[in-house]
Amino acid sequence: MRKLIVLGATGSIGVNALEVAAHLGADAIDVVGLSGHRNVARLRDQAAACRPRFVAVTDPAAHATIADEWDPAHGELLLGADGVRRMLAEAAPDVVLQAMVGAAGLPASLQTVEAGAVLAVANKESIVVAGPLLVERARATGARILPVDSEHSAIFQALGDQPADAVRRILLTGSGGPFRTRPVDTMATITKAEALDHPVWSMGAKITIDSSTMMNKALEIVEARWLFDVPADRIEVVIHPQGVVHSMVEFVDGNVLAQLGPPDMKIPIQYALTHPARVPGPCVGFDFARYASLTFEPPSFERFPALRLGFDAAERGGTFGAALNAANEVAVAAFLDERIPYPAIHDAVARAVDAHAFLASPSLDDLMRVDRDVRDAVARHLDG
Repeated sequence: MRKLIVLGATGSIGVNALEVAAHLGADAIDVVGLSGHRNVARLRDQAAACRPRFVAVTDPAAHATIADEWDPAHGELLLGADGVRRMLAEAAPDVVLQAMVGAAGLPASLQTVEAGAVLAVANKESIVVAGPLLVERARATGARILPVDSEHSAIFQALGDQPADAVRRILLTGSGGPFRTRPVDTMATITKAEALDHPVWSMGAKITIDSSTMMNKALEIVEARWLFDVPADRIEVVIHPQGVVHSMVEFVDGNVLAQLGPPDMKIPIQYALTHPARVPGPCVGFDFARYASLTFEPPSFERFPALRLGFDAAERGGTFGAALNAANEVAVAAFLDERIPYPAIHDAVARAVDAHAFLASPSLDDLMRVDRDVRDAVARHLDG
């Protein structure tokens, strides 16, 4: 049995993770902790089903709405980041599935690896902001960082036990989102509804916008750089509209290994929870008859300028990733609030990463300061 904490349990990754845990059964997975932010109705239902030891609500206003009527039989109710810290410390999990949104997940990711537990990471921002720090601490404590993103899970599985110097290229695939063929000169007219209409995946609003701009792929470039110890010039992005080849690795001997599967996040989630074992899962098998052909094409950097920022962040390291992520989170929120047009997302991010005070070897405090400063700078720019 593995003791599991799911951080960000009410989002799409968290919901899928709990479905996987239920499928595997209580003899395999003991859910000892859950966290959520604002969706306390869903969190209450999840806690009633799982009966964890702890439940943390990170939004104070949301916590206040349920604190008086909370049933202690559904777990001890905790508040905020302090509650998450206490849950991680006292529940002593074997695996923490990190599905919180944004850089706010970094402290919990760091606490997990410091404790030597398995960090099953869907919160790519933790790696983008502080990849070298997390990897270094994991090596020191013996913790494992297992990717949950479908792309990085695919790379992890394709790599096996091969060393980094056996890799010629990592090939990150992406569907191209809703604007893969949209004329570049019409991008300024993109609406919120259009950007939220992803052709392959069903995800939360923020990651769906990131997919439409391909900022998600930019962040994944940085993530791959640190997770797999492969320099930026050996990482490429390939557009694959069918979305069933989740990524590939080309080795120095010319062999290319690709991982294929249905576009269902329960598959990489289960692999992270049960690794290295493979056990029957809740998903249907891959139906080859549905895919008469699989196509691949290079990305358009003119249509998706965010990709260049991702390669820059992977190459430069330091605080570049923290600035990139912080600026993007603020700009995407402004677009979702319909305060800025679609192209202003990239413009605001590019301006912020160029303007921030770059540090090549930052501490955690430096990274958190850059995160705060860049958020403030982008907010002022967009509000001005």
